[in-house]
Amino acid sequence: MSKRLSRTVLGVAVLSLVTFGLPTTASAGQHAKAERTVAEVVPAPVDAKPDPRANFRLNPATVIRTDREGKQVAEYLAGLLRPATGYRLPVVTGHRGGPAISLETGHASDRVGTEGYQLKVSSSGVTLKANTDEGLFLGVQTLRQLFPSAIEAKTVQKRSWVVSGGTVLDYPRFGYRGAMLDVARHFFTPAQVKLYIDQIAQYKINTLHLHLSDDQGWRIEIKSWPKLATVGGQTAVGGAPGGYYTQEQYKDLVRYAASRHITIVPEIDMPGHTNAAQHSYAELNCDGVAVPPRTDIEVGYSSLCINKDITYKFVDDVIRELSAITPGKYINIGGDEAHSTTPADYQTFATKVHPIVAKYGKTITGWHDIAKTKPPVSAVPQFWGTTGTDANVAEAAARGNKILMSPANKAYLDMKYHPGTPLGLDWAALIEVKDGYDWDPATYLQGVSEKNVIGVEAPLWSETLITSDNIEFMAFPRLPGHAEIGWSPKASRAWDAYRLRLAKQSPRWVQQGIDFYRSTQVDWK
Repeated sequence: MSKRLSRTVLGVAVLSLVTFGLPTTASAGQHAKAERTVAEVVPAPVDAKPDPRANFRLNPATVIRTDREGKQVAEYLAGLLRPATGYRLPVVTGHRGGPAISLETGHASDRVGTEGYQLKVSSSGVTLKANTDEGLFLGVQTLRQLFPSAIEAKTVQKRSWVVSGGTVLDYPRFGYRGAMLDVARHFFTPAQVKLYIDQIAQYKINTLHLHLSDDQGWRIEIKSWPKLATVGGQTAVGGAPGGYYTQEQYKDLVRYAASRHITIVPEIDMPGHTNAAQHSYAELNCDGVAVPPRTDIEVGYSSLCINKDITYKFVDDVIRELSAITPGKYINIGGDEAHSTTPADYQTFATKVHPIVAKYGKTITGWHDIAKTKPPVSAVPQFWGTTGTDANVAEAAARGNKILMSPANKAYLDMKYHPGTPLGLDWAALIEVKDGYDWDPATYLQGVSEKNVIGVEAPLWSETLITSDNIEFMAFPRLPGHAEIGWSPKASRAWDAYRLRLAKQSPRWVQQGIDFYRSTQVDWK
């Protein structure tokens, strides 16, 4: 064979390999540039060491190798990567040669605990180790950010797939990292809730608090009190269509969330915010007359009848049925803005309701107003105030209650970004992206330090929100910042560095179809 012919054949061979995505010496992953390094992900890892010489190139021959415990996470990862790449990416167990993404359980450092992970990306493959499948899942959320943003596309993209090289050792600052979705003011379908679950899971949120009842609507089927759903579930703010979840739909949401390692915390707000229930059943009113429905956004006018026995039969039945379909440990009993309940009645109500929650094997959480009732030390008051002092919460912390931090002027995702924001409210504050990021849960509230904080939660109230696009516009880009507050070491957080990392998330959101707010505080990519 002549030298010219040999060069021609070789060139065709190399071109074919490149065309079909197979590795070649000239196209090896270590010579390609990645979109973001291991140190540029959100939330910021505990320890990340980039190595651009160790970039890995995914190709059609790559497999996802795992053990029995990691198989569900491996299938989830494959489901993320297959649509955009078009590759088979089979999930295999046991040793097998060739390029692989390996997921290993039980082989990680003790430092990472149950939710942490260790990740190594080299030119020959990717290894993700964790002590639990939960840790693997959370590590996958970091790994997916190391791919080009086009990996989030739903159709095949003709391009190379370079994974950023380096190592990560990571674990969370707080064990409770939550988001709340208000489905009472406006109803969101199971499909819409699942979409939000997927969106928050990618930032290592592990709890979704569902606000299931309020003055404007009741959203969960209670079989012993059917009119709560069939009557109370038919209204929403502004006369919008109502709706409710059957218990089977709710259990499906719980299962779906669990597949993303997210725990559902259901909330039934009481003794206030109960107009939908009192409209559905006349006997829940002190005068025995059903109240008219309300579709406005006023607060503080409703209250269950504290001195009627039927009230506690109602509460017992609701907690019993909800506990039976909620595998998580918490039931949220609300407790906020009960302005029509006297302080004495509020205490009486708490004294009777707290044992009901315990009777069904659940732990109380509720808005920080419950702290004044001196609940069991296991209860978790959720701070939603806007000032740095609250004597009742500080006293609860001193007694041993863990506090969930959601200061409304920092963490409420329904607050407007600026006066011209077309959605949201502004009673707590105008919250730009920097405002929502620049605070710390261990120093915000006097008398509540790191040891007293169970975690953080970013509530999203829906008085002005009707569509998934509305949810996304208010949650993004602020929610990733709250996720980082809950996950990353305090020392790793600084606004100037965060805004650069956040900017690199926007191409991923574009691919995912997330309708985010393009704050002028961030130089979006």
